[in-house]
Order: sequence, then C-alpha cells, then structure tokens
Amino acid sequence: MSQEESVTNDRPGRNGPQLTTEQLRRMERNRRAALGRLAARNVSVPIGESWRDHIEAEFSKPYFTKLMSFIAEERKRFPVYPNPEQVFFWTKLCAFEDVKVVVLGQDPYPRRGQAHGLCFSVPKPTAPPPSLENIFTELAVDIEDFRHPGHGDLTGWAQQGVLLLNSVLTVRSCTPASHQGRGWELFTDAVVLSLSRHLRGLVFLLWGLYAQRKGALIDRTRHHVLETSHPSPYSAQLGFFGCGHFSKTNILLRASGKTPIDWKVL
Repeated sequence: MSQEESVTNDRPGRNGPQLTTEQLRRMERNRRAALGRLAARNVSVPIGESWRDHIEAEFSKPYFTKLMSFIAEERKRFPVYPNPEQVFFWTKLCAFEDVKVVVLGQDPYPRRGQAHGLCFSVPKPTAPPPSLENIFTELAVDIEDFRHPGHGDLTGWAQQGVLLLNSVLTVRSCTPASHQGRGWELFTDAVVLSLSRHLRGLVFLLWGLYAQRKGALIDRTRHHVLETSHPSPYSAQLGFFGCGHFSKTNILLRASGKTPIDWKVL
C-alpha cells in the first residue's frame, strides 16, 4: 500500500474510512458491469449498434425493469405485438447519426400480422390500414409521380433515414392503447431528447395531438417541426389532407444540406 493510500485509510471521515482512488474506480467498474447485466437481461433482442450509446442507459433504470416485467407477464397471458425481435426494429434499419426525419406514431397496430416495429407500417403482404391509406392519398397529391405501392411496408423510408417511431412500442392483441402509461412513453421521450440534443437539422412530423405532446422535447432552434392532424379517417380532413408535409420535408432537408427522401422508394 502506498503512503497516500495508508494515510487515506487511516484517517476516517465522518462516514468511515475514505476510499482510495483505485477503490473508487473498482466500485464504478463493478457498478457499470452490474448495470450492463441488468440491461442485457431487460433487453435480450438485438439493438442497432449505433443506438446503444444513446438508449442503453434507459434499459437498466427502474421504470424500464418494471415495464419489461409487465410486458413479460402480458406475453404469458395474451398475444402481444409486435414480436420481441421486432420491438426495436427501428434501430436496425438506420444508424442514429443518419436519421433525417422523425415520424411519431402512437402505439402499434393491435391485429395479428400488422405491427412490425415501425409506426404506420405493416409488413408485406398485409393490406395498408386506413391511416396509411390516407398517407398514400396525401403523397399522391404532394409528390409528383408517387403511386400507391400496393403494400404497406415503409421499410424503404426507414432505410433512407426516416425514423418511424411509436410512442408506445407494444400492444395487447385487439386492445389499442393497452400498454400506454406503463413506461414506454418515458423511454421514447429519452429517444427524442437524444436525437434533439445530438443531431441537427432533423424534420419532425407530428401528426395529431398525441404526437404533438412530444414537441416540447424538441429544440426548435436546431430542428424543424411540422404539425397537423392525424391521418386517421376521423381526423385526416382536419388538416392532414393538403398539408404538403412530404414535399416540405424535402425542402427543409435540402436547406440543411441533406439528401432529400425519395418517398416513392417503397
């Protein structure tokens, strides 16, 4: 033991012996290792590597552990969508630093074969739900030469840098909003905050009041925010139709020196 370590340990502080620098470092290493094990236990499915530095800290927080316990129990009792391997599908299609556009949804589609980890999107050959049909209707007006793709899979947008993120990432079968208020909102708040703080010139598309609640998390001096009504059949006529968000997004991306989105690539 060095003289410094001996002196440190021989002079107790108010709460007992003071710890050496090496002891403190060892404690921090042990703490990080324990948190890493907890994170791995909470999320055992693959996560896009570029996203880990930005979201992995959430996986070991008490609210997230409680959320994962709830979802595990739900999966034992009911069908829950999407499948575990698809809950974080959005992290694997586009690197964090390549995100250019953020579309915020509410929660996954609650019927079998629909949800696959991207908001508004459904895998082939599932027919597009009504909200997505309305999105395609607006695109046909807003984007020259856009044609309905004949399916509802939006993976082609995600691969270009469009983050299709639901606020709540799971749902019980045939029970919309069944996993709201359980902790997912805290997690996706953290995702939006990280995007806002670490990137510049993003275009956030906030359709409907639910998505617009997250607008308070966005630094509007660094990013662009476009808001209108939700594309649902109940509200699309209140502003979504005619909003021109897709062409406006590309104008804003070009102004930021970014490559625009080819909305026809689906």
